[in-house]
Amino acid sequence: MFKKGTKLYSIFKAKCPRCHEGEFYKNKFNYRPSKVTEIHSHCPNCNLKYMMEPSFFYGAMYVNYGITVAISVAVFVISKVFFELNLLQSFLSIFLVLLILAPFNLRLSRILWINMFVSFDKKFTKKND
Repeated sequence: MFKKGTKLYSIFKAKCPRCHEGEFYKNKFNYRPSKVTEIHSHCPNCNLKYMMEPSFFYGAMYVNYGITVAISVAVFVISKVFFELNLLQSFLSIFLVLLILAPFNLRLSRILWINMFVSFDKKFTKKND
């Protein structure tokens, strides 16, 4: 399922969508706002230009919106059904969960967005694999 050559491998390992070798992000996951979404300009392995056109990753905002709505609905249902919280408590729990998951959502939306436009190409992998 997470084999090299699948979209899921690139998404969950944060690798280049074309070669699945190079790192997509400059830094490992952390909560520092200035470092969360820093990406390399090109893939270190296959030289794919990540910012394919000016403002390419603006489209990732739509992906992030979808993820945020899905999480909000899930947290609301869980808080109402399992914990029987009132409306204000449910709202606060949604806010807290979204705040905690914001860096993860930002990174996930960017890697999902580029994977919609770039596919794996075996000829760009290292020869010794």
